[in-house]
Amino acid sequence: MAPYRFIKSVPKRKMKKPVFLSFIFMGIGMVLIVWTVWPILSFLLIDQAMFAKTVSPLAEAVGKGKPINPVVYAVGSSDFTNANAWFPTKPQKKIVTPVNSYTLSISKLGLTDATVTIAGDDLAKSLVHYGGTSLPGEYGNAVIFGHSTLPQFFKGTKEYKSIFATLPTIKIGDDITILYDGVTYTYRVYDKVVVDPTDLSPLEQHFDDSYITVVTCVPPGTYLYRLNVKARLVRI
Repeated sequence: MAPYRFIKSVPKRKMKKPVFLSFIFMGIGMVLIVWTVWPILSFLLIDQAMFAKTVSPLAEAVGKGKPINPVVYAVGSSDFTNANAWFPTKPQKKIVTPVNSYTLSISKLGLTDATVTIAGDDLAKSLVHYGGTSLPGEYGNAVIFGHSTLPQFFKGTKEYKSIFATLPTIKIGDDITILYDGVTYTYRVYDKVVVDPTDLSPLEQHFDDSYITVVTCVPPGTYLYRLNVKARLVRI
């Protein structure tokens, strides 16, 4: 009978993880970066025509003769869910009105009956009508502002931290509907302009007609600039 032969076992080679997995993860990472950054880049590259070339004289005065850097001003400011942080050099006025809130709708953006609080403080709970500016339907300029974020995070009318995420897509000729004290007013957009956050021009009053200015931060997801959407009352 032949003797047993002891055969030395050969250790199994460890299987290397497929290289393509690394590329898949890298690709996913790049997609996420582009998904986040593209709305900002597209706004800066495509919407340059909206950028105003002037700086408010009041902004110069705040800096004691030296222009304020809008990036430092915006990023260094306090919580922007606090309405009073938006124009710290021109605080809003607490005013007495027949009603303390009204609603705003922009059908082209899918916004229906968003609450606007007159001289409100908390932009996480509603849009804010800047106290001291004209009321809807009156001669003058009603200023309404609200939060925005990346358009991917837009959650509709009732999520006020993202409510104006799609406002930059509004077009000249689109309508903004306001229901104030039982009366419906339709305003038609006639201009869009981007200004520095120190620019107080959106608060200016012109009494030749009834206007509204809707304000939010741009590019989407940042506080670098302010988008002013200007609309005039449609008179039948």
